[in-house]
Amino acid sequence: MNNPAAEPPINIDFTDFGHGQPKENYYFFNVLRERFPVRVTDDPDFLIYSHNSNVHRLYTCKKIFWTSEVYAPNWSECDYAMTHRLLDDPRHLRLPLYANWVQAEALVRSPDEARVWLPRKTKFCCFCSSYLNRKTEHRGRFFQLLSRYKRVDAGGKALNNLGFVVPFDPQAKLEFLTPYKFYMAFENESVPGYTTEKIAEAMSARCVPIYWGNPRVVDEFNPKSFINANDFPSLEALANQVAEVDRNDALYAQYLSEPYFRDNQPNEYFDPNRIRDFFGRIFADPTPPLAAREKRWFRRWLLLKRNAPHRMRIWRGGGEGAAPMAGKKVDFY
Repeated sequence: MNNPAAEPPINIDFTDFGHGQPKENYYFFNVLRERFPVRVTDDPDFLIYSHNSNVHRLYTCKKIFWTSEVYAPNWSECDYAMTHRLLDDPRHLRLPLYANWVQAEALVRSPDEARVWLPRKTKFCCFCSSYLNRKTEHRGRFFQLLSRYKRVDAGGKALNNLGFVVPFDPQAKLEFLTPYKFYMAFENESVPGYTTEKIAEAMSARCVPIYWGNPRVVDEFNPKSFINANDFPSLEALANQVAEVDRNDALYAQYLSEPYFRDNQPNEYFDPNRIRDFFGRIFADPTPPLAAREKRWFRRWLLLKRNAPHRMRIWRGGGEGAAPMAGKKVDFY
């Protein structure tokens, strides 16, 4: 392994992530520091940014886009990207969210799991979602369909029937899920490659996932270990299958016995060296940053605080007497 302390520092920064956590605690910083002498600075050579705001537009360095959502890279704004998408582009690294949300070891099956876990499954099914809208109406529809068979507990803000909301925290979610036989792991959209944390959270709690989303999910997980909506002609047929598995302990035990991965070995996306190798190419790339080549006026450098909200006053124009736009401040991270 390289000795990062013996090499010149690599200046990086993060923005548009939507939270105030210290940047030295970010997942990407901790992964990269194992191989590279990275440091967080207000004047970076490389910026990792996400989709929650537009502070990245102020930077003229090399920019790497990352998103936990379904968005595709905007190649007019970023030099490189890490997304869920299945893209054949050397500037892109596919990085599904579950790979940095759940520990791979938690998804490795041990012998005789069906016998161990079946007695612990004292509740039927649960569902956790923050919202429902026109784009995600499939969630609400399936929730109602399955609830006709048995009560489905909703622990998120959407359709909540518990009187409390499960915290947005991996450990709290794991504790909540563990007593349930099934978990509604429904993505926002069905897009090839878009596999979030939902299916892996269910697996880590040894719930049988009822999965709706990525049509290519079987490339990543053993199809015998979960109930895949893609295998059924309708949500009604999917609900009927869940009810059948619930009534048949032997059939349910088959799901609990199946490894989540082929050969019970975590898939390639859990390997952090993929990220390090990708950034190794980025750090070695001599191509001038896209933002610097465009030289737009709004990309001029502003010092941005690392660990606090970025307060910027947006100006209508330059020159003497220019007034703030509506006199408002906008907070970004």
